[in-house]
Amino acid sequence: MNNLVKIIALAPAFFLGFCTNSAAQNYDVFIPIAKYIRTGDADKLSAWFADNLEIVIISKVNDSSKSQARQIMKSFFSAYSPSAFDITHTAVESNSKYALGVLNAGGERFLVTIFVNFQSGSFYIQQLKIERVE
Repeated sequence: MNNLVKIIALAPAFFLGFCTNSAAQNYDVFIPIAKYIRTGDADKLSAWFADNLEIVIISKVNDSSKSQARQIMKSFFSAYSPSAFDITHTAVESNSKYALGVLNAGGERFLVTIFVNFQSGSFYIQQLKIERVE
């Protein structure tokens, strides 16, 4: 009987945790991320960065801290002012999501790839790549 009471007492917490994780997995993290890329807001975009991430800008690879990546994005947005950004494809695999998008910035077109992971109750960008479209 004592085990049954424990199971009944813990069931709502288990169910709530399951629903919370499921809801988070269904959340479209790319809506705010795309908004900040589209507006060139490196400060708000960096709120989505993992503590350490890989950032690739026009073939230059950087394993960066969150603050270093923010500075890299500020420099990029300063050199290439965004005029449009659209997500063209997204996919989900386990605790990871990725998106491909096209960025028009500084009179050029770029292919943007974003990888995010679900960690500690939230999504964080693990890799951000911006490459010129030839």
